[in-house]
Amino acid sequence: MRPLDELIRPNIAALEPYSSARDEYKGKEAHVFLDANENPYDTGYNRYPDPLQRDLKEKICSIKGATPANLFLGNGSDEAIDLMFRVFCRPGIDNVVAMEPSYGMYKVCANVNDIEYRAVRTNAQFQPEIDAMLAAADANTKLMFFCSPNNPSGNLVERALLERALKEFQGIVIIDEAYIDFASEPSFVRQLDSYPNLVVLQTFSKAWGLAGIRLGMAFAQPEIINVMNKVKYPYNVNQLTQDRASAMLDDYQKIREWTESILKERARMETLVSALPYCTQVLPSDANFILARMPEATKIYNYLVDNGIIVRNRSRITLCQDSLRITIGTSQENDQLIECLKKYNL
Repeated sequence: MRPLDELIRPNIAALEPYSSARDEYKGKEAHVFLDANENPYDTGYNRYPDPLQRDLKEKICSIKGATPANLFLGNGSDEAIDLMFRVFCRPGIDNVVAMEPSYGMYKVCANVNDIEYRAVRTNAQFQPEIDAMLAAADANTKLMFFCSPNNPSGNLVERALLERALKEFQGIVIIDEAYIDFASEPSFVRQLDSYPNLVVLQTFSKAWGLAGIRLGMAFAQPEIINVMNKVKYPYNVNQLTQDRASAMLDDYQKIREWTESILKERARMETLVSALPYCTQVLPSDANFILARMPEATKIYNYLVDNGIIVRNRSRITLCQDSLRITIGTSQENDQLIECLKKYNL
């Protein structure tokens, strides 16, 4: 990769970050806090949270196989995605390359930050065309996005393709692993030391059952994490979120049980949806959802809505014509969906 100093926006490299009250006494013991203009009366949340979430990072890294220096925590993965643009891409000058179809927020963040977004269509099996993606990059291409398992197709990107991008692309390679807990292959987090240009995104919103607390993770080399921490808002992860995530980390066995249950239901739903007379294909999935091809998918979607069942109509997405994305619910929810679909008449 190019030297990090050449990839970071010059104004970000020169930025002097805001120094919060909680940053300034690091390494010292204190019991009287008169520095941050807080209300002194204890509500449990009258103090500002740790801006670097140190205790929470220790717990996460003990499970993920990383060190706290490799970890950034944000308000959902979307904050980390947005920071990638703000740290590395000069508005109106730089560009990014991404596989398509994929998670829609990459393009939204590019547009918000006035960054050219170069989408490169995957093949029919939703595997990225690495030659085409590398060819789409130029001297101003700072980021390359992959989603694995991919959304909305559900498939893992072949590991050899990702490794090739990491070796040959001169910028930052971002692998979004929001659904990795449901996949059959290991995370790239344990390969951070092999690839200095690697950023791995994960989230508490899927397998961890904490979409409502908005907590996302980005794993990378400390030099990248340090710049992200410099740019983020001081208290970007509130204390309520930190406390709830910490409690769930203490109950990791429950997460494993949930994941195993979802995987069993995914296999069952693949069989049941495939058996519907009007379903032409259910794509193999390494995520907690399936993508099912059905003629007149929009009509079926509206029929389900009328019956109080909400799935995601992906028919307007590249390569996903006449497709519904179905999240794996509880066995009871899944049974309700199947019974409703069996009553549908084309």
